[in-house]
Amino acid sequence: MTFKAPDSLAEQIAHHLAERIIRGELKERERIQEQKVTLALNVSRGSVREALLILERRHLITILPRRGAHVSELTPHNVKSLYTLVVELYILLGFAVAERWKTEADLQPFVEIQQRLMACAEQGDIDSFVQSSFDVMRAAFPFANNPYLQETLENLLPAMSRTYHLALEKRKSEMSQFLNAFGGLLQAVIARDPLQVRETLTAYSKHNCQMVLAAMAER
Repeated sequence: MTFKAPDSLAEQIAHHLAERIIRGELKERERIQEQKVTLALNVSRGSVREALLILERRHLITILPRRGAHVSELTPHNVKSLYTLVVELYILLGFAVAERWKTEADLQPFVEIQQRLMACAEQGDIDSFVQSSFDVMRAAFPFANNPYLQETLENLLPAMSRTYHLALEKRKSEMSQFLNAFGGLLQAVIARDPLQVRETLTAYSKHNCQMVLAAMAER
């Protein structure tokens, strides 16, 4: 495989490795050898090192002195900690959309994402479903207009995506739970009801966290 501009080479490599980690092709605690990646992808070792630093920042790998890079471990504590933080960030986004939308056109992107999610669920397409679920978050960014919130969520997205994949591969039927939660969230946003926004996102996050923990216990 050969990567080319215009995207950052390191970002492309990081994305490629991230997808393998998210899908479980690279296992927990598995070592990622720089030289092996360099040869497999026909890229420079410096670019691979930069990519690994990106993956570390996105919580998919751990880099230890003299031990190199290893796929980070999913533990119950890590998963609970991740969901505890992310739900509060999602709530901030939900509040921003509920407060600042003005016309139906502002909400149209969310309706279109909802339709894509329904199609993905009908097809059992986990990869596209997970990607579209995070499109909801990105559609909300302009309403929040907070670069720090956006950067934090973007860096946490791969770790969240990894947990979603793990859970949905065990229970594809849970895609309907996300659709129900998103439908309720959209109604709360339209009603400009921050309390309902919080309750909907909190309940969904708690359910999803438990689903991930159950999937982990079955491994």
